[in-house]
Amino acid sequence: MSKSISGFSKLSKRGKLRWIVENFFKDPENVMRELTSYWLLNEEQQKVLDGFSENTISNFYLPFGVAPNFVINDKTYAVPMVIEESSVVAAASAAAKFWMTRGGFKAKVISTKKVGQVHFCWTGDFKKLESVFEILKARLISDAAEITKNMEARGGGILDIQLINYTEVEPNYYQLKANFETCDSMGANFINSVLESFGKSLQSFVATNDLFTDEEKDVSIIMAILSNYTPECIVRAWVECPIEDLGNFSNGIDANTFAKKFYTAVRIAHIDQYRATTHNKGIFNGIDAVVLATGNDFRAIESCGHTYAARDGNYRSLSHCRIDNGVFKFWLDIPLAVGTVGGLTKLHPIARRSLELLGSPNAEELMMIIATTGLAQNFAALRSLVTTGIQKGHMKMHLINILNHMEATTKEKELAEVHFEKEVISFNAVRAFLDSLRTKKGSGATRLLNR
Repeated sequence: MSKSISGFSKLSKRGKLRWIVENFFKDPENVMRELTSYWLLNEEQQKVLDGFSENTISNFYLPFGVAPNFVINDKTYAVPMVIEESSVVAAASAAAKFWMTRGGFKAKVISTKKVGQVHFCWTGDFKKLESVFEILKARLISDAAEITKNMEARGGGILDIQLINYTEVEPNYYQLKANFETCDSMGANFINSVLESFGKSLQSFVATNDLFTDEEKDVSIIMAILSNYTPECIVRAWVECPIEDLGNFSNGIDANTFAKKFYTAVRIAHIDQYRATTHNKGIFNGIDAVVLATGNDFRAIESCGHTYAARDGNYRSLSHCRIDNGVFKFWLDIPLAVGTVGGLTKLHPIARRSLELLGSPNAEELMMIIATTGLAQNFAALRSLVTTGIQKGHMKMHLINILNHMEATTKEKELAEVHFEKEVISFNAVRAFLDSLRTKKGSGATRLLNR
C-alpha cells in the first residue's frame, strides 16, 4: 500500500484520518476509534479548533491548571497554566503562596515597542538615498495610512523608521527598520501588512525620483517581516523583603544561608551557559504555560527571550538577585510581545476563559502576569535546588505518572503514595514496590488491594 498521496488536503477530515490509519498503523480500526474519540462533541467548537491549523485529524489535549494566590501589585490572581510537566503548577502555586505573605510580587512594563524590517538589495548610491530619507519616510507613512488608521485610533501605529546600511557585511544589502506600538494586540498581521506596504512604496519612490539614475532605480525587496526579537518590549517582575522575613527552610537552612546560596545559584547562571540554559528553561516553564493558556505565541516569546539572554554575546540568566543592607531582592527583566485581542485570544474558547479568569487584562497587565509567573517558577526551582534538591518535590509529583505507566490499580496507587512519602522515588523503586505488592499472596497489602 502506498504511503504517499496526492490531494490529501482535499479529503474530508474523516477521510484524512482513514487514509492515515490504514497506511501507518497496524490496528487501523482501533486507532480510528481512539483518535475520533478525542473529537469534541460540540461540532461548532470542533470546527473552530480545526480552523486553527491544516490537515487536522484529531485533538491533542494538554492539562489546563490554575495557580492561585498570585498577588501582583496588590491585586490577587488565579493564574491559568497549560503544561504537561509534573510539578510546574504546584511549584508556581507554592512560590505565589510564599510571597503572598511577604509583600507579594511587583511588576511594571518598561516599554512596548515591536519591531519590523524590510530587507532589500540595491546597487545605488547610499548617500543619495540617505539625503532624501526624511521625504521617503513621510511617503512610507502616508502610503500605509489606510492600514494604520484603526491602530492609530487606539493609540498605536508606526513609531519611527530607520534606514540601515549593511553593505560592509553583505554587498548591496540595506534595511528599513521600523518600531511599532500595537496596543492590546500582538500585532503580527498589522506589522507585516505595513511592512509590505513600505516595500512597495520604497520601490516606487526610487523608481520615480529624478535623483536616481536609471541604473539605480531597481530596488529588490528580499522580504518584509516583523522581528520576534523585541528588546524594547520589556516587562520587569520582582520580589523583595528583609532577609530575616524569608524564614527558615528544609534541612535546617536559616534565612541568611538560604539568601547567600540563592544569590550564588543565580550568579552561576550568569557565568555558566550550561546552567543558564536549564535555569532559563525553568523560567519558561512558567511563562509558556500562561502564554499557551491565553492563546499567545509561545514559540515567538521563547525565541525572543533566549536571544535577549544572549544580547551581550554570552548566554546568561534572565533573572537577577541582589542582597543589599539586609534586603533580599530577586527580579526578572524579559521581552514579552503578547496580545489580549485578536488571533486565538478571542477564537479559542479556553483562551477566552483564561483571560476572563485573569480579570480581562489589557496587554500590559498580561505581560506583568506572565513575567511574574516565570519569576515565581524560577524562585520555586532555585529554592528546591539550594535546600532539599530538585528531585524530592519533582519526583513526588511524577509518582502518579510512573504508577500510570505501570498500570497500577487505584488501591496500588493509594498504597504507593503512602509508602513513598518518606522514600526516594525512582522508576525502579516504584517497580520494585508494585512487584512486592503483587507477589505477596495473602498478605495484608494484597487483601487491601482485593477489597
